Amino acid sequence: MTRATYKNLMRIGGQPVPLNVRINPRARRIIVKVHPSTGAVSVVAPSARAVNPALDFARSERGWIAERLARIPPPVPFAPGAVLPYRGVDHVIRWSGSKRGLVVIDQEAYRPTIRVSGGLEFLNRRIEDWFKRQARFHLTRKVEAYAEALGVKVRRLTIRDGASRWGSCSSNGALSFSWRLVMAPPFVLDYVAAHEVAHLREMNHGPRFWRLVERMVGDSTAAQDWLRENGSQLHRYGDLGSGHAAEAAL
Repeated sequence: MTRATYKNLMRIGGQPVPLNVRINPRARRIIVKVHPSTGAVSVVAPSARAVNPALDFARSERGWIAERLARIPPPVPFAPGAVLPYRGVDHVIRWSGSKRGLVVIDQEAYRPTIRVSGGLEFLNRRIEDWFKRQARFHLTRKVEAYAEALGVKVRRLTIRDGASRWGSCSSNGALSFSWRLVMAPPFVLDYVAAHEVAHLREMNHGPRFWRLVERMVGDSTAAQDWLRENGSQLHRYGDLGSGHAAEAAL
């Protein structure tokens, strides 16, 4: 299957905006996307013959694109003094400057604090690695409990930085989750874990599936609402480049 990406430019409000034109034969329609963290604008076309119509459609959506770009919050890098959420609570990053490369929650600080030591040049990677370990710990604990409750077997659990999903379940019993879930309140991570474990019994979103989810976490409406309203914000933090792109379709 042939896929390709072409670079282009369009003007929005008198300013040049880079536009990536992506050809995806699986696409059934032309879609314009705006990345919620980086502001990258792309248009997906099903074939090379549809590139010009895709460009025309993207230009026709200038107003929608401008509105989405205006909503994008500034990025928050993993750096000393930055404030970022962990388990739904804002924490400030403090760098100790000592040689040992550790990341710990400072329980004695006057405000929730993530304290990082080691070389400053490795701080970004060290914090992200720490978040991934925390995500694996909390997700593994929940997944194992839910799998036992449903009598299902998890073949593998993978932690990633998902571009389009907070979690996924394959037909062979492998589960995958975004490490950024550990930034959200615990009830949100619990819901996503239960959602994917329920797919080990029901590979659909029918009534029986939702009854399984309710059996594990009760009413999931609040968690779904939280992700819909706040989920894209979690992609502001650290290295950018992935996230759930807002989209318009033709």
